[in-house]
Amino acid sequence: MMKIGEILIRRQLISQSQLDQAVNIQVSCRQKLGQLLMFQGLIQESDLEVALKEQYWRKNGYWVID
Repeated sequence: MMKIGEILIRRQLISQSQLDQAVNIQVSCRQKLGQLLMFQGLIQESDLEVALKEQYWRKNGYWVID
């Protein structure tokens, strides 16, 4: 399953360094990654919704266009 951070990077919404920084913060605050990235102002709620939808479709084998 593709992780939400990977999807956000592929969609060029965040960089690898931004993801790494958010994951480091996430370890201490135990907040969901998408919520943390929104709190930091790196993504919008609509960006997260689209990424979560893609993650769901990929997980269930429906994503065919890459």
